[in-house]
Amino acid sequence: MPRELIATAPRTPVIREYEEPPLGPTEIRIKTEFASPKHGTELVGYRNDPVANRPYDFAWGANIPRPAEVGIQGFPRPLGNMAVGTVVEIGPEVTHFAVGDRVFGHFPIRETQTVDETGADLLPDGISPEAAVCLDPLVMALAMRDAGIKLGDRVAIFGLGAIGLFAVQLAKAAGADWVVAVDPLENRRALAVQFGADAVLDPLANEGDVGMEIRRLTGPTPDPTPRAQTRITGGYLERPTQTGNLGVDVAVETSGSVPALHQAIRATRFGGTVAMVSFYGKDATGLYLGDEFHVNRLNLISVRAETQPGRDAPVWDLQRLVDLALAWLASGRVRTDGIVTPIVSFEDSAEAYRAIDERPQESIKLGIRFQ
Repeated sequence: MPRELIATAPRTPVIREYEEPPLGPTEIRIKTEFASPKHGTELVGYRNDPVANRPYDFAWGANIPRPAEVGIQGFPRPLGNMAVGTVVEIGPEVTHFAVGDRVFGHFPIRETQTVDETGADLLPDGISPEAAVCLDPLVMALAMRDAGIKLGDRVAIFGLGAIGLFAVQLAKAAGADWVVAVDPLENRRALAVQFGADAVLDPLANEGDVGMEIRRLTGPTPDPTPRAQTRITGGYLERPTQTGNLGVDVAVETSGSVPALHQAIRATRFGGTVAMVSFYGKDATGLYLGDEFHVNRLNLISVRAETQPGRDAPVWDLQRLVDLALAWLASGRVRTDGIVTPIVSFEDSAEAYRAIDERPQESIKLGIRFQ
């Protein structure tokens, strides 16, 4: 019998057998070659973090908490985000695929996939399996278009997982003059430099005040006597004209860390923009909206590729983002080398999956290879 990687309970990944379902008229069977999970959103459910018990209700347009007596929901649950494989069987009414075609899609980590033919796509020429499973994080990063990065801007990227490493490249492609990349893990910072970051910072250094360190890097040292720089007009505090570019024009937060969001706010210049790509699975401890956010008139926006219509609809929609991402992956305009790390065998996938939660320093984006 074929096998799959699932979570039987919170933070409990196991490999188990499953039965193949009968093949429907328009379904295809795929033998999996390569697969990868999603390290951010997927882990929220895997951990059963509090937000996982507040599902979004489309009818209300809001998150509705489950009653306490419902208990833990959603287990056992499949694990995995995208996979690549070869079509080994087709239903009698399938028109888009033939046996032997290489395909990819949003599939779980299992040895076979049985899906309607509309649920898979041909693997484009020039895209490796490792690059194909990066489509999802690249599309998520492309949503940062909403941040409006302009020619010559200074940009900070917080979090250097797959999405953040793509964000570094996209900020440069958008015309940013200077990009600083922030992550506590040295291997991720090194990769960001390879992808074009002009500076990298460890948020745990400088007493954890990376926002202030970014301000030091982006402007002249201000007058140390702040009272001389302000005056009261009609009972209101009048802010002095700022010299230089003290802070970044745009900060992009991709880590899912609430303290990182606060530092992104702290690092952004007066009137700048903070774009939140992340899905936050915990409470807001470490976020202080009474500080810089309150005074500096920042634009705090949520960016999400999958929430449609987008801000630039109908010209831009999810399909256009996907098509662009595939074209840039195939052409090499965005790089994926080093992002899918480590790559393990399916036999070792349970322990490797546990490690991305418990030992994140060992991975960027987990890849799983099938025999």
